[in-house]
Amino acid sequence: MNFIDKVEVLLTAGDGGNGLVSFRREKFIDRGGPDGGDGGKGGDIIFQASRNENTLAAFRYKKELTAESGQSGGKRKKHGKSAPDLVVKVPTGTIITDEHGVTLADLTEDGQTAIVAKGGLGGYGNAHFISSTRQAPKVAEKGEPGQRLRVQLELKLIADVGLVGLPNAGKSTLLSVVSNARPEIGNYAFTTLTPNLGVVDLDETTSTLFADIPGLIEGAAEGKGLGDEFLRHVERTLVLIHVIDAYTDDVTKAYQTIQDELAAYRVDLSSRPQIIALNKTEGLDQEIIADLLGQLKKVVPKGTPLFAISAQAHKGTKELLYAVKDLLAAEKQKQAELEAAREENHTMPVLTLEATDDSWQVTREEDAFVVRGTAIERFAVRTDFANPHGVARLRDIMKKTGILHELQRQGIEAGDRIVIADKGEFTY
Repeated sequence: MNFIDKVEVLLTAGDGGNGLVSFRREKFIDRGGPDGGDGGKGGDIIFQASRNENTLAAFRYKKELTAESGQSGGKRKKHGKSAPDLVVKVPTGTIITDEHGVTLADLTEDGQTAIVAKGGLGGYGNAHFISSTRQAPKVAEKGEPGQRLRVQLELKLIADVGLVGLPNAGKSTLLSVVSNARPEIGNYAFTTLTPNLGVVDLDETTSTLFADIPGLIEGAAEGKGLGDEFLRHVERTLVLIHVIDAYTDDVTKAYQTIQDELAAYRVDLSSRPQIIALNKTEGLDQEIIADLLGQLKKVVPKGTPLFAISAQAHKGTKELLYAVKDLLAAEKQKQAELEAAREENHTMPVLTLEATDDSWQVTREEDAFVVRGTAIERFAVRTDFANPHGVARLRDIMKKTGILHELQRQGIEAGDRIVIADKGEFTY
């Protein structure tokens, strides 16, 4: 299965079922009352994180997801059946954003769910509108349409430790040695074409997740090579292991190339705690190794741990993991303290006056009066404009809310069009 970590999908939640206009018709019962039932709710589209999923490949050719609509109401006050929710499983670590880049859900834990597109509510049947002054209502509501939106699914692997380095530095070999992962390994650039995950036992009681990020090259943050597509998977890591090939022409240049790409990424990753692992040292004498480590000490930040290892020969890997354990524990403690400080310094939010659901506005536009407002638009959506009784009910609502008075103040005359946003229109 191909590794896909970014897709766009069109979501269409289910429409609500329509309410029914119906009157009781039974033998020996004269003038039976209204008995039209309400419509059922449309299905929501719910995303659920699953550790059994590891790619978004299922959406590569399935670009639309549609939930079922609710059933219409029936006679004898029978409520229409609500539609089942559409539950979509995605890998843990999936972020869902809308067309404007606003995050709708960030699924970081196995089993975590989020309603991304809501199904429409069912419309009321005429049995719902009976009152002491209206014994035979001939009005029923249409069901609300379900939400329709285009979203982007982006997978960011959740791992505490990320392996970074130039192509063929030995990251995949290191991951295969210290974990249960079995990545493809070869002696050529870009052996790793997809991120790999592996569970690493740091000691008898501590395990953590390592992510092997495909090799970066100069210009990766701007789209060159493979790294641009996979740098996002480093965003969630707490610690980076920078693997450098001891046989590269210039170890300091190799180090700086990766640092520059981490810094140039949309989120500056160069400041993440790092451990430098000089790899493939099994064929080198101690003087050469000491010289290479000395070169690196001149360019890496002070205090950065440096190790000479050979992943293939299993040399120095235990010491490397001990250092990872200590650095990871310190970083987690730091993150916990920062979170505690944020909660302690949390201030009360500033309250601002915003438009409420009941607010509305009327404007004169060309040959029509246009009414806008959350509540009145919702009533319009549920109105059957082909039914004069439904339009009469909408007029009553507009009168009670003061909209009709405002229309009259602005000079509306008989025969003028009243448009409720883009939800429908009728003649005054």
